[in-house]
Amino acid sequence: MLENKNILIGITGGIAAYKICTLIRLYKKSGANVRVILTPNALNFVTKLTLQTLSNNEVYVDNFDVDNFKPEHISLCDEADIFVIAPATANTISKIANGICDNLLTTTACAFNKPILLAPAMNTNMWNNNFIQENLEKLKNTGYHIVNPGTGFLACGTTGEGRMAEVEDIYDSTVKIFSRKQILKGKKILITAGGTKEMIDPVRYISNCSSGKMGIALADCAYNMGAEVTLVSTFKANKPYKNLVTESAIEMEKAVKENIVNQDCVIMAAAVADYRVKEPAKEKMKKGEKDSLTIELVKNPDILQEISGKGVLAVGFCAESENLIENAKEKIQKKGCDYLVANDISRKDIGFSSDMNEVYILDKKLNITHFERDTKQNIAQRILEKVFEQV
Repeated sequence: MLENKNILIGITGGIAAYKICTLIRLYKKSGANVRVILTPNALNFVTKLTLQTLSNNEVYVDNFDVDNFKPEHISLCDEADIFVIAPATANTISKIANGICDNLLTTTACAFNKPILLAPAMNTNMWNNNFIQENLEKLKNTGYHIVNPGTGFLACGTTGEGRMAEVEDIYDSTVKIFSRKQILKGKKILITAGGTKEMIDPVRYISNCSSGKMGIALADCAYNMGAEVTLVSTFKANKPYKNLVTESAIEMEKAVKENIVNQDCVIMAAAVADYRVKEPAKEKMKKGEKDSLTIELVKNPDILQEISGKGVLAVGFCAESENLIENAKEKIQKKGCDYLVANDISRKDIGFSSDMNEVYILDKKLNITHFERDTKQNIAQRILEKVFEQV
């Protein structure tokens, strides 16, 4: 999978920098061409000569160390198929997440428009810092691939989370990124995400707890696997694929139906409200003297049921707080979709707003596949692989 691939490695100033020598050897043994960028501080942990010897290529540090007219960071971007930054320190992660370009590595990351894989490494307290986690979330939402650190003995003398992932895991993640590109190449997939809003008046609405993270994970993964993705979401997503923003169930229904032509698959991951207000107030409703308020609701269209059986592979989601499998079996038969993904929303460690999930996938014959608790990104990949395994 890596033969003749051009891999650009970015090494930052962390003690785990010495491990990247082994990673370079793994890439080279697989037939890849490797180039290396170092931050100035990385030179405190590993030498240019060592990296040049292992990669059989020039090693880059300085923005202005240029032998030709073409700026080095643009030249490196053009040549590379992937940019692997390992170890990725808290400092470099934060710079990239906020568009700071103060060295060759961060400048190259800013200009790079192909897959970027980060392997964070830092002290446990730094890893758990809210700002670092927010920056990592920003990068994930922009399509960055993250190999989370492990737990173990750290250079600072403590034991905890923050230790860079094993080089074999970084290598395997690189292979997966390239393998994903092949699976859905040529496929067109429409995915919905988020919880719809049903207006009561101009300032109030009925909604649900859906964060849209599962839908985004599916869209990101499908895109990285080579599909042409259309995301219909209830929020703006800054992504490299098409994004249509809707608010209510009626708006989402319209967007799905207008864009379903020529799609190979529709994945309804959005939490669409079952009911809407029959007559939303045109002006803000006043509290007045009444102790209660009655609002008449009417049923929303069932988008999944409407599109199922119409010549497009239809995948639905089922969020249940009890009798998960029994309710899922009933729903897939009622809605007529090809697959139904069921998850238990009563659990606090998965589901709404969490980065983790655990799901069961049912097909029309009521065969069940269980995906144990994992990140939503990994669950998304496994869902797509399952859905398209016979296609």
